[in-house]
Amino acid sequence: MNSNKKLTDRLRSLLLATLLLGSAAQGEVRPLDRIVAIIDNDVVMQTQLDRRLREVEQTIAKRGAQLPPRDQLVSQVLERLILESIQLQMGSRAGIRIGDEELAQAMATIAQRNGLTLEQFQAALARDGLSFDEAREQVRREMIISRVRQRVVADRIQISDHEVQNFLASDLGKLQLSEEFRLANITIPLPDGAPPEQIQAAEQQVLEIYRQLSDGADFAQLAITRSAGETALEGGEIGWRRAAQLPPPFDNLVSQLPVGGVTEPVRTPGGYIIIKLLEKRGGSAQIRDEVHVRHILIKPSEIRTDIDARRLIERIHERILNGEDFAELAKSFSEDPGSALNGGDLNWIDPNALVPEFREMMAKTPAGELSPPFKSPFGWHVLEVLGRRATDSSTQVREQQAMNVLRNRKYDEELQSWLRQIRDEAYVETKL
Repeated sequence: MNSNKKLTDRLRSLLLATLLLGSAAQGEVRPLDRIVAIIDNDVVMQTQLDRRLREVEQTIAKRGAQLPPRDQLVSQVLERLILESIQLQMGSRAGIRIGDEELAQAMATIAQRNGLTLEQFQAALARDGLSFDEAREQVRREMIISRVRQRVVADRIQISDHEVQNFLASDLGKLQLSEEFRLANITIPLPDGAPPEQIQAAEQQVLEIYRQLSDGADFAQLAITRSAGETALEGGEIGWRRAAQLPPPFDNLVSQLPVGGVTEPVRTPGGYIIIKLLEKRGGSAQIRDEVHVRHILIKPSEIRTDIDARRLIERIHERILNGEDFAELAKSFSEDPGSALNGGDLNWIDPNALVPEFREMMAKTPAGELSPPFKSPFGWHVLEVLGRRATDSSTQVREQQAMNVLRNRKYDEELQSWLRQIRDEAYVETKL
């Protein structure tokens, strides 16, 4: 049955390839584009590969790094596109969509993070030879992939109360508010049950990379050319992590590294890894600002348009201003299942745990007052700020922090395992 499905998928892809050929006079056929990979019910075209190669080359050039050999770069980029295709198809089957309004907000946020207006951001892309429309679609793809991962990978991670308490009692748990480290890695993978000769070859390869690093070779350049990690094309950078978020023995190794230092190669279940410490920060306890807030949420749906949802929240807002009870209206109308039965009360909450639109409106609303209606990715809201306070980490907050640390600690390993699984299960045929 599975083989028949794969054959059907392949025939469908080949038919698509035929449709991509343009016919000229007297039956002359001229290819407008060509397929470089077939992935289940999707294809990667040469133009897609070329466009992504240009983007990656520009990114590498901006870092001042040397471009790897062309065949290595093409292989890395094509593999990235294949994995993206698999995840996008999963997102499509799951009904995950990114609307134009949400995408526009995301593009504005990206521009803002780079200190640019949206017009300046478009101009900067044009100077780099990139189309704004192409950039928007790539951001849309990345948002879909992120939601697929959050939905699938998060469900695969289970954290017990026993694990949380053990972590809090451990030395690492006591250091959970300690320094954060910005890290990069180089990964040489090994499949489960690899034969001795493959293990030996991987070991020789990683030792040669470590030798080059010890002689002063550029870490980012070696990550681009030699690493099989998901962030290889970004110079291996994996972002900020606390020591407690890293699997052993990296938790202790990184804590002892100077900035700019690299670990010796370490064998892990997935292969050999070298980590570099790029930067570190923090180290002191933080006071947490919390807000006591309640809200009413109205969601657009198949039977309620976005305009209808906005009009309904405006009517509810008017009724509250006219003296009707907020909590009773929340119980009657709010479509937030986590708070509706409590009269819309979210209790004391860390603003950083909220989406930007909600957080920003909450910050602008004085205590004891009602906000105007506003929109977030979840729908239309009205909120009331009941109070503000600064508090040190309570037992509950510490347990939540421990839960997050343990989840993040398992997430990277689970993500890599899941990516290998979906790659192995997909039908992939490359045409290079």
